[in-house]
Amino acid sequence: MNRALFRDPWGIPHLRADSPGELAYAQGHNAAADRAWQLEVDRHRAQGTSASFLGADALAWDRFARMCRIEDTARRCHASLSPDTADWMARYVDGVNDGLAAGASRMPQFAAAGVAPGRWEAWTPIAVWLSTHILFAGFPTKLWREEVARVLGDDRVGLFATDGPGTAGSNGWLVPGDRTASGAALIAGDPHRFIEDPGIYQQIRLACPEFDVVGLAVPGIPGIAHFGHTGSVAWAITNAMADYQDLYRERLRRRGPLVEALGPDGWRPAAVHTEVIEVAGEDPVTVEVVETERGPVVAGDADSGEAISLRCPARADGDIGFDALPALLRARTVADVDRATDRWVEPVNVVQAADTEGGLLHRVAGRVPRRHPLNRLRVVPAWEARHAWTGTYETMPRAAVDGVAVMANQRGIAAPLGVEFAPRHRAARIRELLDASDTWTGPAMAGVHTDTRLGSAEPLLALLAGVDGLSPAAVRLRERLLAWDRHMAADSEEAAAFAAFRSAVVRKVAALPALAPLAGVPSLPEVFRPWLALVPRVAYALERLLAPDALPGLDTRRVVREAAEEAAALDTGIWGDTHRLAPWQALPDPPENGWPALSGDFDCVLSTSSVPGITDLSARGPSARYVWDLARREDSLWIVPLGASGAQGDPHQRDQLPLWAAGELVPVITDWDRLTEEKQMTEPAARPRKAVHEQHAEGFGTVRVLPLDPVADLEVVHGWVSEERARFWGMVGHTPEQVREIYEYVDTLSTHHAFLVLLDDEPAALFQTYEPDADPVGECYQVEPGDFGVHLLLAPAAGGSRPGFTWALMQVLMAYCFRDEKHLRIVVEPDARNEKAIERMLRSGFVRGPVIDKPEKRALLAFLPREVYERHV
Repeated sequence: MNRALFRDPWGIPHLRADSPGELAYAQGHNAAADRAWQLEVDRHRAQGTSASFLGADALAWDRFARMCRIEDTARRCHASLSPDTADWMARYVDGVNDGLAAGASRMPQFAAAGVAPGRWEAWTPIAVWLSTHILFAGFPTKLWREEVARVLGDDRVGLFATDGPGTAGSNGWLVPGDRTASGAALIAGDPHRFIEDPGIYQQIRLACPEFDVVGLAVPGIPGIAHFGHTGSVAWAITNAMADYQDLYRERLRRRGPLVEALGPDGWRPAAVHTEVIEVAGEDPVTVEVVETERGPVVAGDADSGEAISLRCPARADGDIGFDALPALLRARTVADVDRATDRWVEPVNVVQAADTEGGLLHRVAGRVPRRHPLNRLRVVPAWEARHAWTGTYETMPRAAVDGVAVMANQRGIAAPLGVEFAPRHRAARIRELLDASDTWTGPAMAGVHTDTRLGSAEPLLALLAGVDGLSPAAVRLRERLLAWDRHMAADSEEAAAFAAFRSAVVRKVAALPALAPLAGVPSLPEVFRPWLALVPRVAYALERLLAPDALPGLDTRRVVREAAEEAAALDTGIWGDTHRLAPWQALPDPPENGWPALSGDFDCVLSTSSVPGITDLSARGPSARYVWDLARREDSLWIVPLGASGAQGDPHQRDQLPLWAAGELVPVITDWDRLTEEKQMTEPAARPRKAVHEQHAEGFGTVRVLPLDPVADLEVVHGWVSEERARFWGMVGHTPEQVREIYEYVDTLSTHHAFLVLLDDEPAALFQTYEPDADPVGECYQVEPGDFGVHLLLAPAAGGSRPGFTWALMQVLMAYCFRDEKHLRIVVEPDARNEKAIERMLRSGFVRGPVIDKPEKRALLAFLPREVYERHV
């Protein structure tokens, strides 16, 4: 197959292939080449295994990922994909797996963390997507409202309502052709997320005979989900701020090894099992995973009898909406985009689209359940039937594009589906700027992207204007701030002074005695703490909290006066001195000259969020900016915070950072002649396996013992272990994927090994070895130094059913085991009912041992000491 990789001057990958499947392979391969470390971290976070190399700081997330069953949900969603989508995604995963080794070799983080790249499964892209977006809708806000109701009363439950500290938002706007210089529509915006290094979005081009799309992909996810331009149609999304996840208060009880949960129909069984989380440098942590009929328990446990479960559409329905992804790539009109996004599930987004024929689209896409209104606000009792889901909204809201369409997470098109929305300031400012012209061009959109006027400053400054009794220094500060242009520019002294004044107000409001009970850390999982922290909640809801009679005991004039005096005593410099980028990194790797100073703030169009009262640093902001031009796609523009590469030292690791910080954009290059071609991507040939042992079995042929390949040998091995005759092996009824997972796990162990035994190159047996002191069997008897455990499963009709083959094979395998001088005694543990296997062992020289009870079977231990073996050979 012909697959080619080209790059533009910014190192942005442009991929070309003969078919969508081969293009998906190329995209996965490129993601591994450019972002191997990012993919490894994201895969581990999705699995809940990141603490194994990132240490205790990652434990809270891993615990949450296990408890809410991210990976299992991904498997469910994968099972519901259409066959075509599953095949397409499988090719992407093939590309990732084939490219990881080379990609990891360029990234020193692997060596620094002591980790090697692991294998991606068919469902891993879905797991990464779920991991990235499970908290996107901010369901922990319901936990915060419970705390507010407990402290301030049920009537104040919405007091802090606003765009909370842990949610994600975006700006997006669609300008129809009658408002542009070209006569064709423009779509522009910037998604606001926590800034990560490497970045969450990857600029990319995907081209094959069926389609040619540029857009912003998420590394680890095939296709282009959120922001794309096919040449004839373009689309973009913003967070709809819909509420589609529910929290249920559960009552649990234990019944021996079982757990039951109280539901509308009484006590019902809950699924329960334990998992072990490895933590680098510390002891492993055991987590009990419980799932009720509502969903997985994410807080509390069965021992306390109280818990909170999470219900979300992806897990409840086993569908994430990925069938939309290949459909979007093939879209030619807004009608195509509309039909594709009908399939979307979560997160729930507002979609804006335009095509070259003048078509426009402004709608909500996703799946929102129908349920009791209280479900949206609070943690609701699981045992009350009125809180059960009763279906989903069959049609999502949509609106005609009248003039311009603006969505900045404000209460608007998605209002029927949500509770809390962003303040009006960003949306109002974008509309004000767009209304100033009828001849918009792509380059002019940068001025909208980077507007720094802070609408939320006005109410606070109005309060300051009415305060008396200020000192001369505070009066001078007030005069400066009232004369200030309200722009949070990085070089502005007044912006810095305002930020210091605002932070002082926030801290003083948060210190009110009435709010003191909210300042403590509730006994809830650590992962929810950003939603439960008082000071950020006050900061983002400050405008509402300063309203008359909003808070008991609040003397607004006194608070504003004292804050002004506090700020007046400070030497605050300029805003950019303290308002700097602070991205999340799995391992610290700051630029040589530090992270750049930033303009903007959380209520500016340039939404580089600080946390007033806590820090001026910005961890969240525009994770990309884009302008899609429907007149000429080559006139489109884009930028990301860092660069195209995730490899340390690569020239494109952070080459876009200074431009992004300055508010500039780079061109979308679509002319193949202006791109540089790199070598074609070819799939590696099957890796030859060297036999660990080879020996002639007299009268039968050559026996070779090869390390088992969980993928290449899967069809053979699954066929053996899933047969009824192999019930003693414990895998009857397992799917091929489950068998592969088991042996891929075994492949990671240093104490357990699996082998495929060949007779004259034909599969003849499955052979496994293990160290008894690292296996559950070691808890059932007194392990002696030199003990070495084995399992053997013969293929059907192995050796042509010729008499004596089993004996001959046993001699070969025992020769292999005893070749290692450390092995002094071979241990076997056949099922006590497997009389044929026991007879075979005893005839081979094994000595009968005790009967032991294992969780899965009653087994007979038998031993073959080296001296006995040597007497028989």
